[in-house]
Amino acid sequence: MPDSSTSVPERTAFFVSDGTGITAETFGHSILSQFEGLRLRQVRLPFIDELTKAEDAVERINQQGIIDGNRPIVFSTLVNPRINSIVRTANAMFMDLIAAFVEPLEAEFGIKSTHTIGRFHSVAESDTYKKRIEAIHFAMSHDDGQMHKELDQSDVILVGVSRSGKTPTSLYLAVQHGVKAANYPLIPDDFDRGKLPAELYRYKSKLFGLTITPERLSEVRNERRPGSRYASLETCRTEVNQAEAMMRRENIPWLSSTTKSIEEIATTVMTLLDQP
Repeated sequence: MPDSSTSVPERTAFFVSDGTGITAETFGHSILSQFEGLRLRQVRLPFIDELTKAEDAVERINQQGIIDGNRPIVFSTLVNPRINSIVRTANAMFMDLIAAFVEPLEAEFGIKSTHTIGRFHSVAESDTYKKRIEAIHFAMSHDDGQMHKELDQSDVILVGVSRSGKTPTSLYLAVQHGVKAANYPLIPDDFDRGKLPAELYRYKSKLFGLTITPERLSEVRNERRPGSRYASLETCRTEVNQAEAMMRRENIPWLSSTTKSIEEIATTVMTLLDQP
């Protein structure tokens, strides 16, 4: 029986922007995730803010289409009309996110948008931006229980066994939402005592737990320390069972990170903690 994956042609999705390309990529991912079975190569083309860069982008997109044997998909947040018109000449399916949303809003508001490149970056001087930078520093300095000071300033403290997703969730909360998130590992010493790390009891209302299936945890740990006792399924099963028992005993809200994205975990954390 032929491999079904080989029957699906590979396609390439480009995320093209005059900025970082994160907006185009995030939106594109949301759309593309609705189509199962696609074999997609994903390429971000950021800072396409000059005519020559736009021409280079067109060449790259067209070349990739020849290699794939199928025209690429382009998700664009290009603002400059001239640059946008050049990239549109590529032999690709072009998804213009600016036109899709800005033009209807222009009609609704009765005014024209600025069409200014890099407009988003004006937020760099805002209080929101500064809050996010402070939150990033906080998350990094309070990662893995490495600093106990200033925990009173935290918005949330994530707890869970090692490699259950605490660090990436903390950083995502900081970068995307300006949330000051610390995280603490639950380790065998804690399970032997039957108590949380002593520092955490003062901030129990801020605790949120992450867990993970033992099988997935073993896979993740084996990527870091293959063949170790730390990564063995037996160790993972024991630690996960003890961590979940402790969370139940201490009435700590928690969820499994096994099948959830960082975005989903962060949204759940903020919802349960009543974060705006």
